[in-house]
Amino acid sequence: MESQPASGFGLGTEEVKRRHILPKALVVGLVAGLLASAFRIALQRSEIARIAWLERLPPVPGLAVALTLGALGGGIGVWLVRRLAPETSGSGIPHLKSVVLGEEQMRWRRILPVKFLAGLAAIGGGMALGREGPTVQMGGATGLMVSGWFRIKPGDGERKALICAGAGAGLAAAFNAPLAGMIFVLEELQVGLTPVVFVAAFLASVTSDVVCRVLTGDTPVFALHFIPGPSLHVLPVALLLGALAGLGGVVFNRCLLASLDAFKRLAWPPFATGALAGLIAGLAAWIYPGVSGSGSLLAENALSGEIAIRWVLLLIVARFVLTMTGYGCGAAGGIFAPLLVIGALGGLAVGRVAHVVAPPWAPQPEIFAVLGMGALLTSIVRAPLTGIVLMIELTGKYDFMLPLLVSCFAAYGVAEAMKDTPIYEALRERAGNLSPESS
Repeated sequence: MESQPASGFGLGTEEVKRRHILPKALVVGLVAGLLASAFRIALQRSEIARIAWLERLPPVPGLAVALTLGALGGGIGVWLVRRLAPETSGSGIPHLKSVVLGEEQMRWRRILPVKFLAGLAAIGGGMALGREGPTVQMGGATGLMVSGWFRIKPGDGERKALICAGAGAGLAAAFNAPLAGMIFVLEELQVGLTPVVFVAAFLASVTSDVVCRVLTGDTPVFALHFIPGPSLHVLPVALLLGALAGLGGVVFNRCLLASLDAFKRLAWPPFATGALAGLIAGLAAWIYPGVSGSGSLLAENALSGEIAIRWVLLLIVARFVLTMTGYGCGAAGGIFAPLLVIGALGGLAVGRVAHVVAPPWAPQPEIFAVLGMGALLTSIVRAPLTGIVLMIELTGKYDFMLPLLVSCFAAYGVAEAMKDTPIYEALRERAGNLSPESS
């Protein structure tokens, strides 16, 4: 009998594994896309209704409604997390990394309903958190659920590949960014570029993106048709912005960890802890409704240059404080959206100043709002490729590639030089140091 060639297609080869995982990854992408779309639509409708309600009401009733919505949303959201599934606190990405590394088990039956409902309560109530982290964790849980449908054994690498594929599908659906979803799996979850993981993540991300576009709309999250492609003249300011974003990312990371420690020392009951953070968010929403919740309207205004420079720094501080309190209290919500809003505002501020000092280097300040988002994301998460590709897919502006490369890698270099631990790794290490009861 002739021996089969080493590069053949016998059982156990990578080619067979890739063929076997295709239908499973397709199902993961389909389910993750449906779940992410439902979460996205529910949050959008709740945020639009909340803002419209507050804008219609007179000042005193509006304040009462804003505080009530914030307190109830935060209190219910944190109570659900702490009582039913503590691993759904925050974005859930650190927990997902621990699962992929074999350090923790995933209880997908609890994670899926708790993350959905707790996230809807907290973010819908006005907390300055994002849907992207929750959709990543729910996507990973979907991958594990689907692996059970196909009866994949716990020890098989396919199960881990499907969890990673679900995580990428969640990010792809949240941002309409399939390439960023795939790159996020390889760059942030650190699973290695194996053929099985690559194929599973790619197919699941594309599938979930198609599902989400059909259900929520087929346009970039931020359409920037009015901004021309940046020239080489913007690179010096892009470099400066990247360095500033690197410093800002280090401050963000350290303050976020400090906020978690502060709320832990507070030692209040779950509902009271969430209600406190919700009251702060409610007060901010009453003063200026757009500053609360996901902040998508605020980011759009920054990208269109519609925010006066005298308000930019105040809005940065407000979003920063709201993000710290919302995440620190343990609510189910991510930091992707908050840091993108802060990055857009910071980039706009730098662009406005540069436009005054050296107009040829900053002909349109709005350009730097895009660069600020990518650079701050890179500095905080330490995933430069994800940041660059995500910003291109979010805006549909492929001619931003070169200035994004400059600003993102400048931010990366500054954060690394300051020996700052990437936020998801720091959160994972922190969770590992806590007892099960306190985590």
